Amino acid sequence: MKLTLLGTGNAATIPVYGCDCKACQRARCQPQFQRKHCSAAISVADGKYLLIDANAKDLQQGFPAGSIESVLLTHYHMDHVSALFDLRWGEGEAIPVFGPSDPNGCDDLYKHSGILAFKPPLQPQSSFKLAGLTITPLSLAHSKPTLGYVFERIASSGDEAPRRLAYLTDTAGLPRDSLAWLKLHPIDTLIIDCGYPPGESKLRPLNHSCLEQILEIREQLRPRHVVLTHIGHHFERWIMEHGDRFDESLSIATDGQEFEL
Repeated sequence: MKLTLLGTGNAATIPVYGCDCKACQRARCQPQFQRKHCSAAISVADGKYLLIDANAKDLQQGFPAGSIESVLLTHYHMDHVSALFDLRWGEGEAIPVFGPSDPNGCDDLYKHSGILAFKPPLQPQSSFKLAGLTITPLSLAHSKPTLGYVFERIASSGDEAPRRLAYLTDTAGLPRDSLAWLKLHPIDTLIIDCGYPPGESKLRPLNHSCLEQILEIREQLRPRHVVLTHIGHHFERWIMEHGDRFDESLSIATDGQEFEL
């Protein structure tokens, strides 16, 4: 099983429309530095995929009919669910959609769900099994009800111990209950929201993490790898000037990056 980052940018993506900062200029000239909307996919059995959020403009081409096992939504902001508005009018088998408890959802997705089969809301720290994985939702700190997810492959007899990976976006730091759960269940790889450079939290309230919050979380949890995602162009500029702050243990996510489960 592999988790692939389909996108690692924020709502504006990179390059940002009309922006001539050095991060956006670089992304226009060098496509490997472009960032799509933040989302991911896990390859499971029989050529199927478990999608984490559904916002890719080319989602229907990348995941043709029959290839989507289920969709796990972090939350119902448009930049994380936009592809569902087209997907719902498809034909064929229903696609299960799991997510947080949010009675408002997004626009009319609940009312006109089409082939999307919205399941009862997931509860934080209530683990469940799906497609060969044990999945644990964790509450996150955001402006809408939001869940992160911890994934652990269900091991067969004789298998090596599976890796535990946490995918936590969108969030500004971590709520106490989620941090406590992660301390009791050590993880190998932490993929986490970090939209801002150091110092932003002192300037204004944030909906996304800044670097010093992530460094504090890393110190508390001590995962092997911390990977920063949901990157905005302001932070990207800072990264370009402070690349020596990052290494294998603390790295910047890239679109298309893969992680073994």
